[in-house]
Amino acid sequence: MQTERDQLLLTVRNLARFHREHEKFYSESPFHDVIRLQRNSRALQALAERWLVVEPSGEKYLSPFAGAPDLNDDRATETLGILFMEGGGEPAEITNLKRDLRALAEANRATGQWLTSAMSTAWDMLESLLSYPELADLLAERHRIVSNDWQCASMADLIARNLDRAVAILGRVDFTPAALRADLTAHRVVPRYLFSASEMLTFAADLAARSAVPTHENERRWRIFHERVDQIVGAADPPSPTKSH
Repeated sequence: MQTERDQLLLTVRNLARFHREHEKFYSESPFHDVIRLQRNSRALQALAERWLVVEPSGEKYLSPFAGAPDLNDDRATETLGILFMEGGGEPAEITNLKRDLRALAEANRATGQWLTSAMSTAWDMLESLLSYPELADLLAERHRIVSNDWQCASMADLIARNLDRAVAILGRVDFTPAALRADLTAHRVVPRYLFSASEMLTFAADLAARSAVPTHENERRWRIFHERVDQIVGAADPPSPTKSH
């Protein structure tokens, strides 16, 4: 019959095994968001740089699908497909960009909240390991895993906040060609909004990249801790009964 001590060790071993594998995924996945956010940032920066200096176009075109030569920037078109057309409103790519950023913000917020709750529970549970002399030299290592993951939770929340604010900044801009050209002939406020939004996306990308570092650092700690718990559980297992002849 399993004792409470046995059940705890089995639980600790289970967590060490499966959460180690789980973190292998999360040590890689932030870099997908980094690339995505950097591309978004570069596209917005390219538009801002162009709109800071370009003069409004006075050319007339017969087709409403003609590209707006003053508003388009090849870098933004090549990177995200952003195309301003003479008879169009806000490009669909910009609408999609704001939608995707909101979704990414919500995903990071949910991750941060779940991870904060999980690490709070884990921290309290780890206190029970203090009564295991066999784990005395690895207590700091196991607590560091939790501390690192808690740090990742905080960064996920910061990523969400920066993405939300970047979308709010973009929401201050009327991306219709008529409104943009009006800004080009006035105070050119729109490029400054775009520079700010771009910088916030870059910072969110930097945070995502940094969040992978503590997770990478956890791998060795998970490995040596799991090996030790395996040894303790194995030593506690009763020998298999031998058959009598």
